[in-house]
Amino acid sequence: MSGGTPATVALDRARVDYTLHSYAHDSRAGSYGEEAAAQLGVDPRRMFKTLVAAVDSRLVCALVPVASRLDLKALAGAAGGRRAELADPAKAQRATGYVLGGISPLGHRSPMPVLVDSSVTGFDTVFVSAGKRGLQVELAPADLLRLSGASTTPIATA
Repeated sequence: MSGGTPATVALDRARVDYTLHSYAHDSRAGSYGEEAAAQLGVDPRRMFKTLVAAVDSRLVCALVPVASRLDLKALAGAAGGRRAELADPAKAQRATGYVLGGISPLGHRSPMPVLVDSSVTGFDTVFVSAGKRGLQVELAPADLLRLSGASTTPIATA
């Protein structure tokens, strides 16, 4: 089953088992991740939001649970840098090829390091954006890490 995004194309090519979950996105929603978790009835600790940050001016993709926030200091250290800040939205969209609220950790236009909060390994399956607003992909954490080339590290804070 494919949603026709670069993320689902990458999943199909790798022959990974996954499930797509769609929902009606409300443009007035304050948080894309919280909206997705609520609409799909998923524990927000199992749904990971994709954030693009600049670590010493180098773009890095970070995944943290929707129930948490990204610890920029921890991200900088994990990425081997000194300072991290959320990337300019236009730069994030250009580098990934996705729109805000639909940025997937898979199928980026330009390769970048991917760091996932270590809590990801505590679940049989997790949810991440499938590459467009209103579409999430559920897959095994091992497949997410392998396909995205990610490493795990504690980068989430309450």
